[in-house]
Amino acid sequence: MMELSELTAISPVDGRYRSKCEVLADYFSEFALIRYRVMVEVEYFIALCELPLPQLADVDASAFEGLRDLYRDFSEADALRVKEIEKTTNHDVKAVEYLVKEKMEQLGIGAHKEFVHFGLTSQDINNTAIPSTLRDATNDVYYPLIEQLVAKLTALSKEWEEIPLLAHTHGQPASPTKLGKEICVFVERLNKQIALSRAIPSPAKFGGATGNFNAHVAAYPGIDWIEFANRFVNDILHLERSQVTTQIEHYDNIAAILDNFKRINTILIDLCRDMWTYISMEYFKQKIKAGEVGSSAMPHKVNPIDFENAEGNLGVANAVFEHLSSKLPISRMQRDLTDSTVLRNIGVPMAHTVIAFKSILKGMDKLIINLDAINEDLEHNWAVVAEGIQTILRREAYPNPYEALKALTRTNKPITEADIKAFIEGLDVPAGVKEELRRLSPQTYTGVCKY
Repeated sequence: MMELSELTAISPVDGRYRSKCEVLADYFSEFALIRYRVMVEVEYFIALCELPLPQLADVDASAFEGLRDLYRDFSEADALRVKEIEKTTNHDVKAVEYLVKEKMEQLGIGAHKEFVHFGLTSQDINNTAIPSTLRDATNDVYYPLIEQLVAKLTALSKEWEEIPLLAHTHGQPASPTKLGKEICVFVERLNKQIALSRAIPSPAKFGGATGNFNAHVAAYPGIDWIEFANRFVNDILHLERSQVTTQIEHYDNIAAILDNFKRINTILIDLCRDMWTYISMEYFKQKIKAGEVGSSAMPHKVNPIDFENAEGNLGVANAVFEHLSSKLPISRMQRDLTDSTVLRNIGVPMAHTVIAFKSILKGMDKLIINLDAINEDLEHNWAVVAEGIQTILRREAYPNPYEALKALTRTNKPITEADIKAFIEGLDVPAGVKEELRRLSPQTYTGVCKY
């Protein structure tokens, strides 16, 4: 059997694109999941000591930092030990529990090891560890990248603020706009969705086997376990504890987060298609990299590959986000296991998203604005000022202005500057109005937009 490598990996996120998304291994790999599970087990044990439970009163607080080092200094050897234990337990979370107990023996606090995983079910660990991985990956990787992309678009919208651009609605020439404003459309859309995403709390389930602290209450009926769990999850793990659950987190907020990522990706697919089209219209040229090949057969080609790559990866990401968000909130009665295998794929759409973000940034950096092509298109489409002319004529109570401009422009021949000027000269309107109409051109008829 071949060794796993970037050449032999089945998934391109671990193969061809590994270098673009390998940072996510710190959050979504098997190693990372085990480390986060160890973190939850350790912090829970410490929280029980600080409660305090009578049987843990003699645990020296100086041991706490050594315990935290179990996840802070978590090693590949530690992860491999968990996998070795799992061969016997056939249960991944139980294997983590046994590792922590082994480490406690080495730290000299093995006498208290039965309070590791005390009263918990595996989902108390999974439904705190996995939301923690998603939260941290989002804060450490996702948000910095999307904000870099928004900053790039914002800078370009300012740089191109005064460049008139022929708009296209239904694929046909339409009222002119400004290039900077068209880029800023995406800035506003992205900023709104990013703000919505940041407002969604990272949810967690923590309440014992079926969510009611049955075992906790049986062992220590005098303790307010709900207050303890709220403090542990909200203040120590920095998640938001769902108060009423079955054995598992209901995943509604996880679904909302993933749906929000999907909306952001959809906006970026829209951007990629627009940029691809502008490049095909030669509104933009692309920087040429020495030695790079655009086509194996046509040596002249400089393809918009970065936007194409991004669009494809965003589509794959959205397909998986959609499945995750529609499947995870559904579980038979108090628990089935379908969420477990699905959750292990949460890093896959995140990886495709990161690949896409980086491709878009690369593509935007290659753009060279082609003012000649932009201006040529404007000059060839004087018919677009007809809207402005007929609106001014409406103001002046000119009879049937829309119909007059329709008769002039709704033909199958190009409308030139001379055609428009001749039409204006033939109007029975005051000289001042004619002068106002003459000032309209595809370059000046761009309206106003503050951003």
